[in-house]
Amino acid sequence: MMNLRPSWVPEEKMMKETRLYQWMHSLGFSSYDEFYQASIKQTDWFWKEAEKAVGIQWATPYEAALGDHQFMWPKWYKGGKLNIVETAVDKWASEEDTKNQPAIIWGNEAGEESTWSFNQLQEKVNRLAAGFIKEGLQKGDVAIIYMPMLPETVAVMLAFAKIGVIFSPVFSGYGSEPLAVRIRASGATIVVTGHEMTRRGKTINMRECVADAIQKTHTVEKVIVHSSSDTGYTHDIILNNLLKEQPVTETVYVTNEEPLMILYTSGTTGTPKGAVHTHAGFPVKAAFDAGLCMNIKKGDRLCWLTDMGWMMGPFLVFGGLVNGSTIVLYDGAPDYPHEQHIWSFINQHQVTHFGLSPTFVRSAMQHKTANIQLPHVKAIISTGEPWNEAPWQWLFETIGKKNIPILNYSGGTEVSGGILGSTLLRPIKPILFNAAILGMAADVYDDAGNSVINEVGELVVKKPWVGMTCGFWNEPERYEETYFKRFDGVWTHGDWVMQSESGEFHLTGRSDDVINTAGKRVGPAEIESILVGHRAVQEAAVIGVKDDVKGEALVCFVVISKQCLDKAIFVQELSKHVGMHAGKALTPKEIHIISALPKTRNGKIVRRLLKDAYEHKGSPDVSSLENPDVYEDIVDQLKKNITGSIK
Repeated sequence: MMNLRPSWVPEEKMMKETRLYQWMHSLGFSSYDEFYQASIKQTDWFWKEAEKAVGIQWATPYEAALGDHQFMWPKWYKGGKLNIVETAVDKWASEEDTKNQPAIIWGNEAGEESTWSFNQLQEKVNRLAAGFIKEGLQKGDVAIIYMPMLPETVAVMLAFAKIGVIFSPVFSGYGSEPLAVRIRASGATIVVTGHEMTRRGKTINMRECVADAIQKTHTVEKVIVHSSSDTGYTHDIILNNLLKEQPVTETVYVTNEEPLMILYTSGTTGTPKGAVHTHAGFPVKAAFDAGLCMNIKKGDRLCWLTDMGWMMGPFLVFGGLVNGSTIVLYDGAPDYPHEQHIWSFINQHQVTHFGLSPTFVRSAMQHKTANIQLPHVKAIISTGEPWNEAPWQWLFETIGKKNIPILNYSGGTEVSGGILGSTLLRPIKPILFNAAILGMAADVYDDAGNSVINEVGELVVKKPWVGMTCGFWNEPERYEETYFKRFDGVWTHGDWVMQSESGEFHLTGRSDDVINTAGKRVGPAEIESILVGHRAVQEAAVIGVKDDVKGEALVCFVVISKQCLDKAIFVQELSKHVGMHAGKALTPKEIHIISALPKTRNGKIVRRLLKDAYEHKGSPDVSSLENPDVYEDIVDQLKKNITGSIK
């Protein structure tokens, strides 16, 4: 473990004012370690207390927090019925001290802004719910939400939840092919989209992208568009018109066996995995982590640089609103129209908790930092990828003035929040996590399944928790294979981690091939499918390589089906092809034309060898390859470096 000294040490007065300290002591515990051990040993008791701590409202009380202890398929809050909208919105809209409090503050890169109180959010949700019902939507339908970070996006999610429609938010920067993949995988009959969105002053037509995606699928029956005018598509339902309906007051109550939403996360092969989450799963875990671990309180203001299609988008919605805080949405590039735009936005709207990624910080370091003031920020939360020490220190010293704690936070879409975190009750060292999160029985295993200390191993969780995905949508076997095959009866998360004797964790990266570029997780197969979609590409493989700004960047290897007269021009064309279909954020750093891909005898592409060749790691074992000579050919091609660079 790295020998780092604490950069931030909590003051006793501040500690005693945190929700966690007060809750912990009310339950009879005096130390975090003691409380943590109780939280993982008494699972049923802990998650009962946890949902009470964040104020979940039940229409029908549950019998037990954990009704079935089978790890892969636990039954949480059995017998209970609820609808999370009552806790996230209706409760606060009914209380005198919060009904006029901002529920959502929104702004974009163009300087446009709006604010909705809890009263106004409730009215919007109820009007949309009435409109959706009028259009024939009903409990159990599946809807894709493909929208920018708008207040209306939140209202759509909550209105769907209110009437029992299962929703799946998709990254607004995706092109038509990744969107089509998620429509097909979910079997969605409804798509809700924005007409247009703006990035760096340029207008992007989202409705056209949806039209292209729908042509590649066969399940979509209704398209609902957030637009102030006619979209040009005859059968579109205009979201703005639905907001004129008389509000509906009835709420659909569901058991915790019934889905709230599907969040897609990329794997190394095949289609994305659809993590299924419920009303008392994802929202309870997100609200617990936000409220008790990050100390977000009623009246605080939580902003996260994210998209609703990434896990932290729904986390922002439920983690913020369930705790009675204001969620602050930012739509656009953080450094447009000027380098300090996002910092000014955070200051202007008095954000108290700011979520970001190390990639954003590495980029922000290149900009001028004079006059950046964050007087209202109580904590900066970091997630998405491992840290490097220099950017962490820059953020802590230059932006935080050595006063604002940086709370590292790591888990995933399938977790509904974090496994590892940073509690405000302990000192914080650069880049490290100072604790496993309460209720998460985290450990580090070596290849033989033994617990290890001061040694890199697989991050595992040894007991179930509220918020763990209820399997993958229509793929129960794939869910079991993904998380429970490696070690019997233990959740294997897929991260490489080192744990110290004092309980700190150092996250070193993913143990699979998933690429994390600028905080966005993408499976190689998704980009490879787009590459092969080009008429001149026969085969393709994609790896992630270290990048000073993005953390990881995409490097592509392609085998072409015909000779190109000008390979440099072809590489530029292929790069634009990927950006057009996958989204600009996923444009490759380099593309290399090679003679063949390294494959095993059963046809599996060995991406590890491509990475070894790219990083000049010598001569690995190629005995398992069907074409062992290809490795040296690839190395030679990379040395020439004629066709790889993209300018």
